[in-house]
Amino acid sequence: MPVQIRPVVAADLPHLERIENEADALLVDLLQPDQWHPAPTDAERLASGGIILVAETEDGTVLGFVHVIEFDGGAHLEQVSVLPAFGGRGIGRALVEAAKDAARKSGYDRLTLRTFADVPWNAPFYASAGFAIEEAADDFHRELIDTEARLGLDRLGPRVQMGVDLRGSRQDRRE
Repeated sequence: MPVQIRPVVAADLPHLERIENEADALLVDLLQPDQWHPAPTDAERLASGGIILVAETEDGTVLGFVHVIEFDGGAHLEQVSVLPAFGGRGIGRALVEAAKDAARKSGYDRLTLRTFADVPWNAPFYASAGFAIEEAADDFHRELIDTEARLGLDRLGPRVQMGVDLRGSRQDRRE
């Protein structure tokens, strides 16, 4: 099934919350948390700014999205979600690659993220996309660790920070 990756438009926003909540249900089933916070609303996601890309079918059905937030000269992959019914088809990988390209084109040398170390579609997936585990080296990332602790994510399994150097991306080699 051909999928196009493109920038988000206003009509896409109501789909993003639903897609993230459906994708998060897989984590909830696996990790069995006492409480899980729902996805951000349209307004909350827009307020955090950054780059939002969607994956859609030829008929315009939005199947997934990626959200990269920008901070003090850096880019952070905040969320990648694909409808579970369409998982395993390379849509998440295409979204991550598009996010890397978009961050690079926006002038960023690195893209970071935080994720579960032991969930197969988390850290192992990102490692296969070129990300490597690294230490939190700045206030932004240390604040993310504090937020994860406040939300109880650290009690559900080990969390890691990962990053990828965008200067050696595929796009750079083509230019």
